[in-house]
Formats: sequence, structure tokens, C-alpha cells
Amino acid sequence: MKPEIIGKRVLGEGRFLTLSELEYNDGSGKLRRWEACDRAGNGAAAFILAHIVPDDELLFVRQFRPPAGRLMLEFPAGLIDPGETPEETAVRELYEETGYRGRVIGCSRPGWSSPGLTGETICMVKIEIDGDAYRGQTVESHPEECEHIEVFRVRRAELAAFVAAQEAQGVGIDTKIYTYLAAME
Repeated sequence: MKPEIIGKRVLGEGRFLTLSELEYNDGSGKLRRWEACDRAGNGAAAFILAHIVPDDELLFVRQFRPPAGRLMLEFPAGLIDPGETPEETAVRELYEETGYRGRVIGCSRPGWSSPGLTGETICMVKIEIDGDAYRGQTVESHPEECEHIEVFRVRRAELAAFVAAQEAQGVGIDTKIYTYLAAME
């Protein structure tokens, strides 16, 4: 017997989220229940690994995240709008959040960000930015009215120290950044 969802009951709905109770067969014939939270819309997002060349820098954003109750250091990211591809979302969000534009050089398949909580999927979109095109310029982001985003250009060789300094200031670190640091080792 294969595990499968056999029922779903909405417990609550907000503007952006739905809390549901799922009933599922656990694969051994037992019926079980699980609470899950899902985003309104298609429940998919893209995060951007923005590499500035030839400077060997990465772009990060820092913003207050109410569920975490703190400033969070993250890769730029955003929800995929209906009819958009992850690549289109990444290009749009990179410009909105950081003011930079670049060339998409790759996109991962969708993965699950926190499968014990949500069915939300996320794609990693790699974008290369020509640092020479921005040399000597002031780059301004174009956030939505409710967003207050700080942008950081960080040399890859200095990333671990930068993250440690952010942690020391009480800033939360998105786990994708820790994963990236581990892959650099």
C-alpha cells in the first residue's frame, strides 16, 4: 500500500495562507492526521543565487520577517506569480529587491522548503551579473511599499565571516545560506 492523502479540511484561511488538517493513509493501512500550512496561489517560489562577475561577489538581502520576529539574511527571492516561470520571477524579484539585472544561467527543479509544514516548492535560479556594468553606479532597489530591504554585496571568500558578523548582531540566517556555505567547504 502506498501512502496518500485521502482528505483535507480547512481549519483557517488568511490573505496569504491556509491552515488545513490532512487525513492520509500512512502506507501501512493506518489513517493519520497532519496539520499543514499552504500559501495562497500556486504555492511556489524562486530564490536567486546572484553571482557578480568578475568581482566574485554574491547578493544578499536583509529584511524583517514577522514569523521569525527578527531581521533575516536571505538570498533574494519571491513568489512565482500565475503564468510566470521561475526564471521570470527571479529576474523580476532580483530587480525589485536589489536593483540589479543579470542573465539567467540555470534553474533547479522545484524542491520543498519545509515539507513537514508546507507543500510550498522553491526553485534556485542562478543569475550572473556583469559587475563592470554597475561599476561607479549607485544601484537602488524597487521594493513593494510593505518591504524594507537592505542589499549586501559579499565576496564569496568573505561570506563565512559576513554571516558570523550578522549572527553576532542577532540577525537570523536563512538555512539556504548555511547550505551554500557547507557546499563551499
